[in-house]
Amino acid sequence: MTTRTTSATMKVEEAGQLLGIGRNQAYEAVRRGEIPSLKIGGRILVPRRRLMALIDGDEEEADQL
Repeated sequence: MTTRTTSATMKVEEAGQLLGIGRNQAYEAVRRGEIPSLKIGGRILVPRRRLMALIDGDEEEADQL
């Protein structure tokens, strides 16, 4: 039996793929605050739950997470 663990965050490139936009567009959207992000060390990560709430149209929930 194999269990798959989903990370709480994803790379900006992965978020871009999920949204159907390119890498550069994804980084620009992060810079503008359109894609939620965290900066940890030198890495920029996208919180999976916040992005999914935003995609689902629940901006209020995305802001609370």
